[in-house]
Amino acid sequence: MRPTISLFVRVGLLLAVVLATGSLVTCEIHSRASAATISPVLTYKYNTSRTGQNSNETILNTSNVNATQFGRRVSYPVDGQVYAEPLFMPGLTINGHTHNVVFVETEHDSVYAFDADQKSAIAPLWHKSFLINGAKTVSSSDVNCSDISPQYGITGTPVTDPASATLYVVAYTNENGTLIFRLHALNITTGQDKVTPVVITASVKGTGDGSVNGVITFNPVHQLQRGALLLLNGTIYISFGSHCDLFPFHSWMLAYNSSTLHHSATYNDSRNGSNSGIWEAGNGPATDTSGNIFLATGNGKFDLNSGGADAGDTMLKLSTTNGAITRAGYFTPFNQSCLNPKDFDLGSGGVMLLPNTNELVQAGKEGRIYVVNRTNMGKYTVDPNLQCGTSEENRTDIDNIVQELAPGTIGGMWSSPAYWNGPNGSYVYFSGSGDNTKAFKLTNGKLSTSPTSHTPETSGFPGANPVISSNGTTAGTGILWEVDSSKTLRAYNAANLATRLFSGSVPSYVKFSVPTVANGRVFVGTQGTLEIYGLLN
Repeated sequence: MRPTISLFVRVGLLLAVVLATGSLVTCEIHSRASAATISPVLTYKYNTSRTGQNSNETILNTSNVNATQFGRRVSYPVDGQVYAEPLFMPGLTINGHTHNVVFVETEHDSVYAFDADQKSAIAPLWHKSFLINGAKTVSSSDVNCSDISPQYGITGTPVTDPASATLYVVAYTNENGTLIFRLHALNITTGQDKVTPVVITASVKGTGDGSVNGVITFNPVHQLQRGALLLLNGTIYISFGSHCDLFPFHSWMLAYNSSTLHHSATYNDSRNGSNSGIWEAGNGPATDTSGNIFLATGNGKFDLNSGGADAGDTMLKLSTTNGAITRAGYFTPFNQSCLNPKDFDLGSGGVMLLPNTNELVQAGKEGRIYVVNRTNMGKYTVDPNLQCGTSEENRTDIDNIVQELAPGTIGGMWSSPAYWNGPNGSYVYFSGSGDNTKAFKLTNGKLSTSPTSHTPETSGFPGANPVISSNGTTAGTGILWEVDSSKTLRAYNAANLATRLFSGSVPSYVKFSVPTVANGRVFVGTQGTLEIYGLLN
């Protein structure tokens, strides 16, 4: 039987195309809540530019998000920690009834579909567990790393294809002592696998750490599927970092056909070295309308400037022409040789493509903000006077890029920026560790050199991961949302972050957590629940 998904699937092909532009898409649906235009959330931070901007939020605004009118509506229990960002699908017909649905994944290898509009917890619309035939979750002791504890299951945010009604998700399991990553393609109305899941394997030629006879083989004991999945032109792209930087590990980008799950391409940016993981605090690789992928790597060997293949602490532009993954450009900070030994990953923060420009913006553990031209990324510039630990390392006029703001402009980034096009212009928001969340105005492709506003509160490690909701550029609708280690959900006026609109406790906090805002709801994953906030009446 073909699943029924209202008009949502009929516009799915249009949605998949528009997603790559960086604009949140909308669809006309018929749902229990209303017949209005409701925007789905199909991928990490709303779109493949990773802007964190939902500009189609018509319900929540700066007047009704307050302690009186807004709050927790329901708490759904789940069986593990929720590291993946919740995704949202309006107007799905499941078991003969139409629902606005939120999808949640856990480190206990479960996927849940919940009704987003309930005010008391009911049974999930469906629940899929990958712990079958004796499979167990991967324990922290299995990988000798407690970055996530006590278990690893589903960590990277899945991606949804509305055209085929499919949710793509990577599960991590222990099967008779063998650790396995599998890519699944789930029917979004039933939770069942649409095709046979595929075990993730890969190898490349190389002489780097852990190589055998000139070959680097993907090792699921040392790799972590941390970044959000990317769906681009019928291909699923999956990125990998490490467990606690335990050797030997490498950075991997693997491609799979979205219909058959056939492994179609492999990229490794440390094949003759080591490390350089692609993790970006859970951010997904970004992509432009030409099919280029942009991401940042962590600590590792760097030798691209001398003709090598290793790209530690580097922003990469990867071409996907003809189904291959090849390097088409890069930027590496002039002080990479200082960043690497200090564990100051560039790639701790995610890349965001700036709308209506040919630029990207990114920041890492240094708290230095980079604005980079996506066509001419700047490559690597040698500073003959560089001495690590001196003021020379703090210079902002060495790198050949559009703009660079000094180290410490923001706290170290373990998240990705957010963007808002408001009634008074465009802004970029950063929430660094131990720092206020700060807004920088974007004018003619450059950021203001100092914040235009900041939150009254600071966030402890690892900072927060902000998103913006608004009704287009309408004044009084722009809201910045974030969750931090104080176990608090906060909302601020995006036009002036000094104005806090709401502050409410959540039961627990999960590192790098991203709240999802859609159709008047705010979804927050915790260590054992999905919290749904919204207007109380």
